Amino acid sequence: MTPIKIALVGVGKIVRDQHLPAIAKNSDYQLIAAASRHGTVDGIDNFKSIEAMLEAVPAIDAVSLCMPPQYRYEAARAALEAGKHVFLEKPPGATLSEVADLEALAAAKGLSLFASWHSRYAPAVEAAKTFLSTTTINDVKVIWKEDVRHWHPNQEWIWAAGGLGVFDPGINALSIVTHILPRPLFVTSAVLEFPENRDAPIAASITFADARKLPVSAEFDWRQTGKQSWDIVAQTTAGEMVLSEGGSKLAIDGKLVHQEPEQEYPMLYRRFAEIIKARKSDVDLAPLRHVADAFMLGKRKFVEAFHD
Repeated sequence: MTPIKIALVGVGKIVRDQHLPAIAKNSDYQLIAAASRHGTVDGIDNFKSIEAMLEAVPAIDAVSLCMPPQYRYEAARAALEAGKHVFLEKPPGATLSEVADLEALAAAKGLSLFASWHSRYAPAVEAAKTFLSTTTINDVKVIWKEDVRHWHPNQEWIWAAGGLGVFDPGINALSIVTHILPRPLFVTSAVLEFPENRDAPIAASITFADARKLPVSAEFDWRQTGKQSWDIVAQTTAGEMVLSEGGSKLAIDGKLVHQEPEQEYPMLYRRFAEIIKARKSDVDLAPLRHVADAFMLGKRKFVEAFHD
């Protein structure tokens, strides 16, 4: 079958670490162009803007958008208007209404739009979902704490309005929780901690419930030093479930039951190829909706200024 001619927009760390290797190893794709204000990719045509790229390379079938979410809508709309399928890095947009508009445009044009959630493809996530479907869940706690200075050095966009702050990693936890729990959740309360010199939160505490009043809580923090924490802990009638290391390991009552090598981005690109071939979209907004609800309901607490 003829490979999908794909282009990348926004050539930064995540593209070099994840997107380029995943595309290179997938025979469904042929990378033919890239657009970025600052970065380039060797061996293909490079442009400073998506508009220049789309005009110069009409053979492009699909684009993968990897720029900050505040700038993604205009790029996605340009690609869809040009008849290209679109892969959206997480979070899929700065607002829910932006993504809803893109989804409607993709449907009207018969194109595929993919709101990607890479953490849902972590190796032990499906095993956790299967386990929880076989038992009664009594309580769920999410602990997602990391060092922003290590993972996002000098990335000012994440601190700007629309950059999500600590929800940039926290939305990964929400993408897993909304996938593995048997019923939809809704936010009941939240406290968001904002540094005095920033427009996005550095920490957040959120409580959720579902229609059966299942208590779920989440603690997100960007000030963690030492060992990083990316854990989801569920108390169930079949024992304590711990989904740890961002979804890489699953333990039940202290016994490791599932662990495999990480293949998140290769699986994302497999999924993108599937929906392109099926001429359908995959746009689940539940994780982003919870972030929006936390901002809507959350009490703001101002803390000391943050400096890289």
